[in-house]
Amino acid sequence: MCRALSTGVSLDLPDPILKSIITLDIAKDSPIGERSPKNHQFNGLVDQVSSPVRREISGRSSLGMKTPNNNDQTDVESGRLEKDREKAMRSKRGLSLHNKAFLSGLAYCFSSCGMILVNKYVLSSYDFNAGISLMLYQNFVSVVVVSILSYLGVITTEPFTWKLVKVWLPVNIIFVGMLVTSMFSLKYINVAMVTVLKNVTNVITAVGEMYLFNKHHDNRVWAALFLMIISAISGGFTDLTFHAIGYTWQFINCFLTASYSLTLRRVMDTAKQVTKSGDLNEFSMVMLNNSLSLPLGILLMFVFNEVEYLSQTPLLRLPTFWLVITLSGFLGLAISFTSMWFLHQTGATTYSLVGSLNKIPLSVAGILLFHVPTSLENSASIFFGLLAGVMFARAKMR
Repeated sequence: MCRALSTGVSLDLPDPILKSIITLDIAKDSPIGERSPKNHQFNGLVDQVSSPVRREISGRSSLGMKTPNNNDQTDVESGRLEKDREKAMRSKRGLSLHNKAFLSGLAYCFSSCGMILVNKYVLSSYDFNAGISLMLYQNFVSVVVVSILSYLGVITTEPFTWKLVKVWLPVNIIFVGMLVTSMFSLKYINVAMVTVLKNVTNVITAVGEMYLFNKHHDNRVWAALFLMIISAISGGFTDLTFHAIGYTWQFINCFLTASYSLTLRRVMDTAKQVTKSGDLNEFSMVMLNNSLSLPLGILLMFVFNEVEYLSQTPLLRLPTFWLVITLSGFLGLAISFTSMWFLHQTGATTYSLVGSLNKIPLSVAGILLFHVPTSLENSASIFFGLLAGVMFARAKMR
């Protein structure tokens, strides 16, 4: 910012000139009855001499008096221009901040919704019966992308050490179980009911926080959790596409997701102590989880006999199929990046609320895109469950 500087005009006369002017003025105006011709001539000479000096002083004085007024007006105008400029810059900065928050929120919602919808499309529309292999490929894509970004210096990740791996391995086993059961349940259950049943995770997490961390919740939180349970039960009874195997996998997924959240809180502090920098950012956690999941995923492929299925399915010869599952891998990684970006631009409160509200368009899209048969009772249960999720997010804010 630049400020306008003003300079005033000053008038400095030598002391002898000032004294002579004062003396001459007093002699001229002295109350004497008659003036002699000499005095008259002298006074005339004084008038001739003093008048130009007085005129110069008067002229300079008036100039000196006018100049500060002009400079004051210039200062006022400059100050107004500066304030207007600062106001415009603040407005522009605020608009830019709102735009970034909106874009980050939009990216987060798009990636999180897109991930579930693309997975549902692969498992149901393509009828792909190898959920573990799909999870394994997605994690492999994430490892490759994060490794490239880390090598280019775009992001920073913690180097792997044996101590860090030993600390993180129990969390990673739960993480892999969470992803695998999510794939299994999504194959049999429609997207809307998956979003409602996932609310059970909040109930298990709240109970776990109370017993493990001695954290107490107020009545509004428990009321919202109770509504979640009611909506899940009523949604299951009114689900026209009810599948017992899918529901079983989903409840196992809720338990593993809550366990992952609770275990992660305890392991994080220990993991930070064994890192070289003493910190563990989001990118390092993504790299740890996805890298350690690869050998475990390969083992599970043999346990669930997916290797034989992959050797026989014609889907692996379709370029479009590879394009879709690669997109799902990028979307899975995008959730980590956009969630971090959105959380940085807004805050935990807005992030939690938007995450709950995001389930509403996801449920509607899942019903419309996959032509899910539904009834009025089931639609009401789904809406009731989504509303309970929003109530839970708001109750947690207070």
